[in-house]
Amino acid sequence: MNILILGATGFIGSVVAARLVADGHAVMGLGRNPARARLKQPAIGWRQADLSRMAKPEDWDDLLEGQHAVVNCAGALQDGMSDDLAATQADAMLALYSAAKHTRPLIVQISARTAGPAGDLPFLATKRLADEALAASGLPHLILRPALVLGRNAHGGSSLLRALAAFPLALPLVHAESPLETLSVDDVAEAVSRAVAGDLRGDLVLAADEVLTLADLVRLHRQWLGLPPARVIALVPWLARPVTRLADMAGLLGWRSPLRSTAMRVMSEGIRSVKAGNGLAATSAAATLSANPSGVQDLWFARLYLLKPLVISGLSAFWLLSGLIPLLALKKTSAHFLPFMPEAVAMALTLATCLIDIALGAAVLVRPLARRALLGMLAVSLAYLAGATLLEPALWLDPLGPLVKVLPSVLLTLAALAILDER
Repeated sequence: MNILILGATGFIGSVVAARLVADGHAVMGLGRNPARARLKQPAIGWRQADLSRMAKPEDWDDLLEGQHAVVNCAGALQDGMSDDLAATQADAMLALYSAAKHTRPLIVQISARTAGPAGDLPFLATKRLADEALAASGLPHLILRPALVLGRNAHGGSSLLRALAAFPLALPLVHAESPLETLSVDDVAEAVSRAVAGDLRGDLVLAADEVLTLADLVRLHRQWLGLPPARVIALVPWLARPVTRLADMAGLLGWRSPLRSTAMRVMSEGIRSVKAGNGLAATSAAATLSANPSGVQDLWFARLYLLKPLVISGLSAFWLLSGLIPLLALKKTSAHFLPFMPEAVAMALTLATCLIDIALGAAVLVRPLARRALLGMLAVSLAYLAGATLLEPALWLDPLGPLVKVLPSVLLTLAALAILDER
């Protein structure tokens, strides 16, 4: 069969795509940035597209031509610079269903539990709207509602679990006793495979039979990472509010943090479902992790995950201050250049370097600009070092001088580039 997968570059989508290729299907993957996925999974045909810009049925006509099934693994947690919930999870899906009425492919929707007190959240409300429209469309369909998905790789909430598990000395948790159901990402891929084969239709919940608390799940991940047991410190929810607000602000700048208010609201209620007998087996958390033994790369990831925002914000502060502080005494700062150029030129050069520093410090906070800002920081740092070495090499003799201090900044910038990717 010819199968189109939406969100095929994501945590769930990439596994589903690999499974369907292994089943012998011709798979086309859709993603906003499929360049790296094209290298990793060359057996898949890749198309670049942004679901938030596909709100009309005609936007889908070319993609649906010749497709026997469409699997929607795409989604977003919260509105921000990089995501538009209504456009991606609702408008694009309604347009897809309308366009699909001509060819009637099977539609497999990876959704979530949308009932309950948190159902008014935009994340769940847009999912629910798309689910209801699909159920009423008359198209052959399967709506899958997985619990918390775990796998060999991690993204979003599963990344946060690993980061919390690697916390030194103790495990500070908010909502430590919240109940959680889990399953393996391979269970989702198995369900999709069976749906494509014609075995499954309707609206089904996917979850293992066990119910763990958040504390249990974090302890399980800590054991998986090979770290000694640590005491859980249950924090009252209001202590997390400043972090949540900062995460929401970062989301507006394009950073998809699992600490945003939507995730925290869902976690406060837990992730549980009312499972009806559907014949679908789901793997427990312990079995999922034991089937994928951790390596040192997992420990590095877990330890670096919560350091990443500190690294980015630290670099931003360094560059913003290095540009703003000299502006307070522009004439004094420009005096360094006076032996080599006229006063007016020295003032202009000092002002230009200050503005460059401020621009880079601000740009690195914006996710779509972060990589270019970090590369700009490297280039400017090397230019500063080269220029100062030529004009005033004696500055290297001061162990706390301006040239020596640039070197740790360069190393931190290289580290930020190394851990910048989200997928």
